Amino acid sequence: MEYCFAPLEGITGSVFRCCYDRHFGGIDVYYTPFVTTRDGGIMKKKEKRDILPENNPGLNLVPQIMTNRAHEFIRASEHMEEMGYREVNLNLGCPSGTVVPKGKGAGFLRHPEELDRFLEEIFDGCPIAISIKSRIGFSSPEEFPKLLAIFNRYPVKQLILHLRTRKEMYSGQVHMEAFTYACQNATMPLCYNGDIRTEEDVKRIQDTVGDVKPVSSVMIGRGFLSYPGFVGNPEKKGDYTDRQRVLAFVRDLEEVYSRVLFGETPLLFKMKELWSFLKDSFPDGDQLFRRIKKVRRISEYHRIIDCL
Repeated sequence: MEYCFAPLEGITGSVFRCCYDRHFGGIDVYYTPFVTTRDGGIMKKKEKRDILPENNPGLNLVPQIMTNRAHEFIRASEHMEEMGYREVNLNLGCPSGTVVPKGKGAGFLRHPEELDRFLEEIFDGCPIAISIKSRIGFSSPEEFPKLLAIFNRYPVKQLILHLRTRKEMYSGQVHMEAFTYACQNATMPLCYNGDIRTEEDVKRIQDTVGDVKPVSSVMIGRGFLSYPGFVGNPEKKGDYTDRQRVLAFVRDLEEVYSRVLFGETPLLFKMKELWSFLKDSFPDGDQLFRRIKKVRRISEYHRIIDCL
């Protein structure tokens, strides 16, 4: 089974990826949070730093691009090829209210004809392989067969499917019937994404569609944040209830952030954001997170963490 770490904007940057890999390992592919593009295709300096190979040593990394302009996608992919990358990922899944109205991310799914023309242009002009991360529709799962028919027209390296619509955001049950349909009809390799928090979840997915097509790749985001280390190589893997391993990771991450962020406020924001997920690994986690949310000084935060 190939395990992919889903990109989460503002969280899973290069500092987080390297620290996670040191403490837990087991990730076959990391995907970067999406980079934005300009007319020249060049991303912001901060985003470029995040994907520089020297800032991600030893990681198998795939940069993600979000745009609805083909020439920007192609130009950005050329820059990434210059950095040594051989694959880029197109984001058709982001449901953010700041993204969708611009026709980007999951908003692009509302316009399948325009999406088809866009894909034709980028697959014709992109110098490296393209994978796609997509939702199964904008408003309804019934949109998915038409979308898959479009994706099937192109040499997509891998199709990563988050099995909800944009309208559903991250709530409600995933639509397993859509993944079964993809297993029956997709011409490209598939990767499952959505609501994986344990190895039992992975087995359940394999059992559900295994008779149709074996599942060889899964993408996990919030599951790895809430329960870090539930998959990994034998030397690093620990039970995700192993608090000492988790706390060592948290302390290491804070120490690295303290060297690259300026002041206590951004550092506390980063750690509070992580604990909004990580609380699930701890008994009485909600109560713990309420205490962490209230702190205003890093010394207060340390007193809470040191008591765990």
